[in-house]
Amino acid sequence: MRPWNSIPIAEVDEPLQEIPTALLRLEPHPYAALGAPYGPAASPFRLRQGVVSRLLQAQQALQKQQPGWSLAIFDAWRPVAVQRFMVRHSLVTECGRIGINPDHPSPERDRAEAAVGRFWAPPSDDPATPPPHSTGAAVDLTLADAGGQALAMGGEIDAIGRVSEPLFHQAAALADSCSPAATWHQRRQLLARVMAGAGFEQHPNEWWHFSWGDQLWAWRSGAREACYGRVGDSASSLLS
Repeated sequence: MRPWNSIPIAEVDEPLQEIPTALLRLEPHPYAALGAPYGPAASPFRLRQGVVSRLLQAQQALQKQQPGWSLAIFDAWRPVAVQRFMVRHSLVTECGRIGINPDHPSPERDRAEAAVGRFWAPPSDDPATPPPHSTGAAVDLTLADAGGQALAMGGEIDAIGRVSEPLFHQAAALADSCSPAATWHQRRQLLARVMAGAGFEQHPNEWWHFSWGDQLWAWRSGAREACYGRVGDSASSLLS
């Protein structure tokens, strides 16, 4: 459970739509490349219509401040089956990093699971507690330069650890305004500002994750209810 999972959902039945070409996609899609079970017809580069509209607003604000730069979409809609696949993949990767068996109970394995759980929502099948990405309301993204290259942000998307926290580089940036950490902090802050200006709320542990309309968004914004619940995993019913 997450602190936002108690917030009710008043589903507006707004369909997913393909993310337009005005927004850069980072391809090949990282989870599809790992073999995540999207199915043959289900694109991960889809979001609710209202979320897409706000992403375009955020990009306009970004380009007023940094002409030529763009938002770069890493991941968007994620069915629960993919969430389950990626939670397992991340746990196996983290356990491998510290040299333990992910299927053998141990205190180290419990700590690895807790570390992964700070970043990956449980793959709940309960419609009252959907993982944010399963709603089509959450997006993982970064900034790209005029050449379409993703900019360094001082930590990779999906990195497990404190480096992923939005303000991780703030202290180092304040200590040395000419340091790489200062550049990374400024870029993270710029991304957060333009997204907030379009109404998005940021995940507290992830510099790259923003939501509009889901339970996380409602929890952070003070809304009484979310307007987007889980989107069905059947690809035939997803398009607008």
